[in-house]
Amino acid sequence: MKTILATLLASAVALAPLAAAAESCTNAGLKRIQDRGTLIAGVKADYKPWGYRDTAGNIVGLEIDMAQMVADTLGVKLELVPVIASNRMQFLQQGQIDLMIATMTDTADRRAMVGIKGPNYYASGTAALTPKAMGLTDWNALRGKPVCGVQGSFYLQKIEQEYGATIAAFGNAAEAKQALRDKKCVAFVYDDTTIGADYAAGGWDDFEISLPVEDFAPWGLAVAKSEESCALGQIVSGLQYAWHRDGTLIELEKKWGVAASPFLAGMHARMADPLAQ
Repeated sequence: MKTILATLLASAVALAPLAAAAESCTNAGLKRIQDRGTLIAGVKADYKPWGYRDTAGNIVGLEIDMAQMVADTLGVKLELVPVIASNRMQFLQQGQIDLMIATMTDTADRRAMVGIKGPNYYASGTAALTPKAMGLTDWNALRGKPVCGVQGSFYLQKIEQEYGATIAAFGNAAEAKQALRDKKCVAFVYDDTTIGADYAAGGWDDFEISLPVEDFAPWGLAVAKSEESCALGQIVSGLQYAWHRDGTLIELEKKWGVAASPFLAGMHARMADPLAQ
């Protein structure tokens, strides 16, 4: 099996320059991974259940399982590098990581900086955790009030500009949530899947998810921009299509206790094999 895989990867490296001549592929990224024998993936370590540390200090989660599947496909070991929203693209641009699977929303600005090869593997919306005592039900109620968020989150600018909130940005979600508990802000704004998981885990009896979830946006798996249309980009793109087609992502969602996503169900239906029994 490994011999067959090695042959396929060698073919991909050889053919990618022909398939994407305009990109002047050297496939340096894939060659570096193969020579090293290790795929270095940038993942979240503070974003349960997508990527977080277990009681033993190991980074685990849904996206870590995805990274492992990429490494297994390449026939190499997996090394995890914790990243946060404010440095994940820089790590990829600087070559500190080969691949980034870190709950990153796919936007035009980000596509100009890193290689986000479709299809998107997930989608989420913006939600807010707020004190029950405040009875907040409308985003406009945040006007003039302090709101906690995580540095690098794309939706903070909208919260500030459209709703007039005063943003207090923290380095990670744990710090932002603690600031909410300490009454330094009236809301913690973040991804709805993670806020939902935190709330369901308990310990938030005095808080609620009271504002309507909005701005559903797709998530992108990224490689270096130079690898986007070359062998590495094509491989991870093909894997994402396969994961949607065979229901792998839906199974991972169930494994990690994530509420069923309409996005995943829709992608699975669109890509399902019409001849499959």
